[in-house]
Amino acid sequence: MRVSNVSLSYGGEPVLEGASLRVGSGQFVSLVGPSGSGKSSLLRVAMGLQKPFAGSVDLERGKSDVGILFQDDALLPWRTARQNVSLGLRFRGMPKQEALRKADEWLARLGLEGLEDRYPRRLSGGQRKRVALAQVLALEPKLILMDEPFASLDAIVRTKIIQDVVHLVEQQKITVLLVTHDLEEAISLSDVVYLLSQGPRAKITQEYPIPIPRPRDLVRARLHPAYAPLLDKLWSDLSHEVEGNVNGHSAKAAA
Repeated sequence: MRVSNVSLSYGGEPVLEGASLRVGSGQFVSLVGPSGSGKSSLLRVAMGLQKPFAGSVDLERGKSDVGILFQDDALLPWRTARQNVSLGLRFRGMPKQEALRKADEWLARLGLEGLEDRYPRRLSGGQRKRVALAQVLALEPKLILMDEPFASLDAIVRTKIIQDVVHLVEQQKITVLLVTHDLEEAISLSDVVYLLSQGPRAKITQEYPIPIPRPRDLVRARLHPAYAPLLDKLWSDLSHEVEGNVNGHSAKAAA
């Protein structure tokens, strides 16, 4: 996927201006930036949910090959875990029994065997997140767009689910674009991290290749010699963006 010179405004107020990035086939790419910089807006443009007034998003494959994972799960409360996972497959024309069988396979792969008939209200937050992930993966997407999907989980559950995601992405050779506020998460997961500048008129200002080899273990990745310097550099650059914006506002107020 290639995002080229995307500009976006809300009600005449500029949000993004000339933002560009590339997600190569089989890559895990993260997008970080200050709060309010337009990270989720850029992801919505990539999803096709928001139309930019300038620039373009080019996909090597069709939109049917794209999966989307939001921060809040989109599970239907009146459907069981199995029925929720099979729903997209049924929309694509798969026979009911085949769709249910495939849903059970993905629920089992994500550690939910025996919970197939539970409704969302009877699942923990981590279990619901796994069902939502199974819902996406069952469609066999080539590209997954993620908008802070793990932010609401506690640390232990979050680490376990993210490690499972990494294994599945590596096994299936899925391409991922992730929006996250967590710099450690971005480095641990990614092949490339992009930094979005402070808005308004945000754009991509830095690109950080991550030299940590795959297959990737999230805990051991933090012991790699490149990890600490990368985290320090990314934190420094992000802080510079935030401080520059604060100083800019202060100067305007003084004037």
